[in-house]
Amino acid sequence: MDCQEEQLVNTICDLYEKISKLESLKPSEDVNILFSQLVSTCIPPNPNIDVTKMCDTVQETRQKLIKICGEAEGHLEHHFSSILTSFEDNPLHHLNIFPYYNNYIKLGKLEYDLLTQNLNGLVPRNVAFIGSGPLPLTSIVLASSHLKDTVFHNFDIDPSANSLASLLVSSDPDISQRMFFHTVDIMNVTESLKSFDVVFLAALVGMNKEDKVRVIEHLQKHMAPGAVLMLRSAHGPRAFLYPIVEPCDLQGFEVLSIYHPTDDVINSVVISKKLPVVSNGSIVGGPSCLLMPCNCSKIHAIMNKKKKMMIEELEASREEQFS
Repeated sequence: MDCQEEQLVNTICDLYEKISKLESLKPSEDVNILFSQLVSTCIPPNPNIDVTKMCDTVQETRQKLIKICGEAEGHLEHHFSSILTSFEDNPLHHLNIFPYYNNYIKLGKLEYDLLTQNLNGLVPRNVAFIGSGPLPLTSIVLASSHLKDTVFHNFDIDPSANSLASLLVSSDPDISQRMFFHTVDIMNVTESLKSFDVVFLAALVGMNKEDKVRVIEHLQKHMAPGAVLMLRSAHGPRAFLYPIVEPCDLQGFEVLSIYHPTDDVINSVVISKKLPVVSNGSIVGGPSCLLMPCNCSKIHAIMNKKKKMMIEELEASREEQFS
């Protein structure tokens, strides 16, 4: 690392020390200030920073920080979901009170565009979101703005999260009829996974590499061949906030594309498709580990020439939209 990158990592580690000393990670002035500083430190794109190659001490700090961020994010979503469900009219009309709502709008549009390109225009009928939490904004944004006839099944292990999320959408005459919540460990869900055209895996389901890969292997075993798996990842300094998903983690899937945002959307997006299984039980093909190193302004994918041109046109239009 050069001096500037070393200074950045030291700043992140210092913030971790301050955050780890907080009595509670529930929303408060101190919590909000420190996490705002952390996010603003990690967001500027710096593809030269590879957290996987840093020393063991930094790696240990990163793992602890990801866990703390996950806990704080859960408290934040629970807090705002509770506020939203207190509105007498439709709570979904007030989602903009959530401080990161605009990020979810951008992320939802990005993921919808990627889905559209890689499904060749076909609209998924049934979508699963694993790790939906008390404020299932991805499902809500996609259902209300992009996939207006699609049924969404949200899975979370926390019953209180699902209770709040269900109450949140219950007043909406359309969304409430197309959104369902299941309180279950996804590792105990098997046959029903075959019914989904698209499965989203939240960034904080599997906070370390081993747990993440274990969940992916379970999905590969039970998803339908040809079904799409959408994952959240992280790149550069943003990997101090969320786990990284690499193409080689996706055994049994074809990686279609990877996108690393450069704006205030923190998560990278990985879209993959479950490979077919032949009669002897072996998988046709394997994970696409030949993806070009993704810079922060292009979509790189292993695809035929036509698909590649479509993705490049998509990215050009997105850059024009947000410029």
